[in-house]
Amino acid sequence: MKVFPLVLIGTVALDFTVAPRPLVAAPPQYQQYPQEDTRASDLREVVEQIFALGNQARAQAGVAALAWDPALAVAALQHCRIMAAGGPISHQYRGEPDLGSRAAQAGAHFGLIEENVGLAPSAAAMHQGWMQSPGHRKNMLSPEVDHVGIAVVYARGVLYAVADYSASVESLSPMQVEARVAALIRASGVSILSDPRLARSACAGDHDLLRSTAASPAWMIRWQNADPAQDLVKQLASGKYRSAAIGSCPAQKDGGAFTSYRVAVLLY
Repeated sequence: MKVFPLVLIGTVALDFTVAPRPLVAAPPQYQQYPQEDTRASDLREVVEQIFALGNQARAQAGVAALAWDPALAVAALQHCRIMAAGGPISHQYRGEPDLGSRAAQAGAHFGLIEENVGLAPSAAAMHQGWMQSPGHRKNMLSPEVDHVGIAVVYARGVLYAVADYSASVESLSPMQVEARVAALIRASGVSILSDPRLARSACAGDHDLLRSTAASPAWMIRWQNADPAQDLVKQLASGKYRSAAIGSCPAQKDGGAFTSYRVAVLLY
């Protein structure tokens, strides 16, 4: 009887702070790695089975089903091909971007990202192995994630799998961000000024308008995170303000690969 291995390694979960980890050397030929002769339809079926089994387990745990994210699937496939090239199973190899960067480069937008990797003889065995590993199970059943992308590569008689889970963040333009924040402010009874130029300038810079302009606002806030409105609630509830100017600008680099928004609000 042939015995198939089931190999799982530690899971990865990233938020806005990512601790450095030792890197494993990638096989030099990984970028040109030819997948062994297995029909693409067979591998799609394995991916679909892993996806379905994961959502069944989430339903049994009382957690909402995950939606499929094509961008995460692309990132997962790129990493899965490296793993299947013959190197030790790892979440990152030398010369390879980290998980958050891989997902962002593939086009995913997220505020949290996690990853399961492993190898097994079948979709069912892969799922069972992840369910029996506390870290993998936590990633799969986490109520904080809502999307997943899965990839499978067949090599040397076994299946290599990568599942990338994320808490997705909607991709918004600066004007859309301003409109979202404006809706929140209007709901508090504060009117929105028609000229956003001063607020946009405040967003892009680091100067304090409370001290530097003749027509300074009574209060200002400049922030960057994945929720462009949450920090305003306390000030709006005070009832001290009558009008506001809103400006959004490109996020600065300290957010790393995570989707974030930079906003300035001036209250008068």
